[in-house]
Amino acid sequence: MNFSKINWKQLIISIIICQIPGIFGGFITVNAIQTWYAYLQKPTLVPPNWSFSIVWTLLYLLMGISLYIVWQKGWSMSDVKTAMSIFIVQLFFNFLWSYLFFGLRSPQLGLAGITLLWILIVVNIIQFYRISRPAGLLLVPYILWVSFAAYLNYSIMVLNP
Repeated sequence: MNFSKINWKQLIISIIICQIPGIFGGFITVNAIQTWYAYLQKPTLVPPNWSFSIVWTLLYLLMGISLYIVWQKGWSMSDVKTAMSIFIVQLFFNFLWSYLFFGLRSPQLGLAGITLLWILIVVNIIQFYRISRPAGLLLVPYILWVSFAAYLNYSIMVLNP
């Protein structure tokens, strides 16, 4: 990789854009973790609470790099605009899940939100992959984690009727 060809400003902006839902989602989540969420029945596969912030920070970093790669292909291209628009919509749904599940304390609404998020991520991966194979592949850990999160969300909903 030629580091002199990297547009550092766009890369940093891309990474920051992706960290924003995590930051705002964290504000919503932190209050519920020690109160409402602590008392829920959870499936045996639930990771420790501290691991979520680490995983999400890394995923947002990968997402930012992926966004940067697509952005570098040229904003004037219609497929880039479409792909980046889908990316922003799925990023909003990423934040929305935190609000639905933790903010409203509703595993049911959370499941609906994460289902839509999952669909949007799949569409996003396809769009990014068509523009840049690495950009699409960088989103694979994200869809895998959201799939796991959807399982956790569903399990919590079932275990806490």
